[in-house]
Amino acid sequence: MPRILIGATLFDGQHFRSGEALLIRDGRIEAIAAPEALPPAPVERIAGILAPGLVDLQVNGGGGVMLDGGATADTLRTICAAQASLGVLHVLPTLITDTPEATRRVIETAMSAGDIPGFLGLHLEGPHLDPRRKGAHDAALIRPMTDEDLSLYLRAAAALPKLMLTLAPSAATAGQIAALARAGVTVSLGHTDCTLAEARAAFAAGAACVTHLFNAMSPLGHREPGLPGAALTSDVPAGLIADSLHVAPEVLRIALAAKPQGLFLVSDCMAVAGTDLTGFTLHGRRILRRDGRLTLEDGTLAGADLTLPQAVRNLVALGVPAARALAMATSAPAAAIRRPGLGRLSPGDPADLVLLDEGLHPVAIWRAGVRTDLPSRP
Repeated sequence: MPRILIGATLFDGQHFRSGEALLIRDGRIEAIAAPEALPPAPVERIAGILAPGLVDLQVNGGGGVMLDGGATADTLRTICAAQASLGVLHVLPTLITDTPEATRRVIETAMSAGDIPGFLGLHLEGPHLDPRRKGAHDAALIRPMTDEDLSLYLRAAAALPKLMLTLAPSAATAGQIAALARAGVTVSLGHTDCTLAEARAAFAAGAACVTHLFNAMSPLGHREPGLPGAALTSDVPAGLIADSLHVAPEVLRIALAAKPQGLFLVSDCMAVAGTDLTGFTLHGRRILRRDGRLTLEDGTLAGADLTLPQAVRNLVALGVPAARALAMATSAPAAAIRRPGLGRLSPGDPADLVLLDEGLHPVAIWRAGVRTDLPSRP
């Protein structure tokens, strides 16, 4: 049955729109207009900000589980459902560096998983990284890309809705990057000690994104700008972990001023997302959850104890306009993986929506036009 959502301020992926209502029919947005201009239909009155469902391109786990070599379709379903409970309706479950066998199993599982609400495909963060910038990844599992790896990724790209692959230029050839890009893979540079010139050469070969800007990469130097300098002076999109732990607030402000377009938010969240768990085990190592951060026992940051709505609120607290912060969690990540039908409110698009209160906390979602109220969270 068609219905009209009225009363909320609409956020269309770029701008706020007041005084308009949204008509949903058959799970899709049929029209956005002043209420009196819409055809007759049952009315649902809501209050707050009605936005596109949030989009997170870096989700390592959630709901108590991690994406690892033992993952099943239920693992993917649990991760996506945990994110939906946080207002994030579109997710790239992310496998961090693992063995060739585990990587293959996860890809095969994802290709055969069927229709899972919110599942956008896979993000493989490694194993083709630079061990000098391993972060919490297991250095023993980091390795250069082989022809066999490339064949697997090309097959996955043809079968999955989307494949994103984070790599270091030192671990893949320009020809491999070009082949991946031609197949539709979003090649993202990360966990790398590369120079500005090396980053630009990888962009020229087809790399089209940067993973968690500033983290696990060469620093921004005044003589050698490294990957951060390449990212901030190009039109290549880049993800940011806006928890004020991975990137200092002052550096967030610098990045936002230097790059008005193309930055997007990621949570980089782990198994604890959407739970009260105090820790978990990753590749035999204990990950501790304390005071809003996740670390190995030696203090190394290991993912983030962050949700995408929290990241939006953190930016707003820094003085970022709410429209820009929300765009960085909706239309900007969708554009980074070339999915323009996501992260926006537009006639013909699926009615995948999130209702936020005035404090930007999610209170309800609509998946294909069906509403689900969310539990109250801090």
